[in-house]
Amino acid sequence: MADSIGLQAEVQRTQALQVTGLGKRVPLPGGELTILDGVGFTIARGDTVAIVGASGSGKSTLLSLMAGLDTPSSGAVTLDGQPMSALDEDGRARVRSEKVGFVFQSFQLLPSLTALENVMLPLELRGDADAETPARSILAKVGLGERLGHYPRQLSGGEQQRVALARAFVTRPSLLFADEPTGNLDTHTGQAIIELLFDMNHDAGTTLVLVTHDEHLASRCSRVLRLDSGRLVPA
Repeated sequence: MADSIGLQAEVQRTQALQVTGLGKRVPLPGGELTILDGVGFTIARGDTVAIVGASGSGKSTLLSLMAGLDTPSSGAVTLDGQPMSALDEDGRARVRSEKVGFVFQSFQLLPSLTALENVMLPLELRGDADAETPARSILAKVGLGERLGHYPRQLSGGEQQRVALARAFVTRPSLLFADEPTGNLDTHTGQAIIELLFDMNHDAGTTLVLVTHDEHLASRCSRVLRLDSGRLVPA
């Protein structure tokens, strides 16, 4: 029994994310729509995983469930040892603030805050005593050390996504979710952002889960999970 418990503990230590029998259904006037059906996989710490599939295949819904932004209709998500379905919204928010970073297609910067203030925000919300020093440091790392006082409207799309990357990594998350991070960028700018994302991810040793329709981008990851009509299919 002790050996079995020890083995389970070791598995939990090496797993960043475990998804078991995950389903998501929403009621419609004409019946029920199944978005995800019986999805299951595990992601090891430090792994880079791409989730691919056609539009409407359930990729973004799966990301929302994995991050605890939404709750499943069935199944379970365990994030860094935390059973997300067993937590209330405050509990899931606490896990996200401590362990998760996000990068979105639409950048999701607050327009009334400067680049520096946007990056400081998650540290301030977490209660860190000094948010400015690490925010300044990581903005310099992404090449925006001279743009700290600029607002999002004063930055190009690529610069805004660099701010978003800085904000995602400044909390030193153990897991980073990126949802179509180059979707609003031209090819050249998007490639530069991807190089920066993978470099920062490598340096930080973060587990990366990347949702994309871009097969070339997906090939940069060590694993590819493919969704088709809400089900995992061979990649």
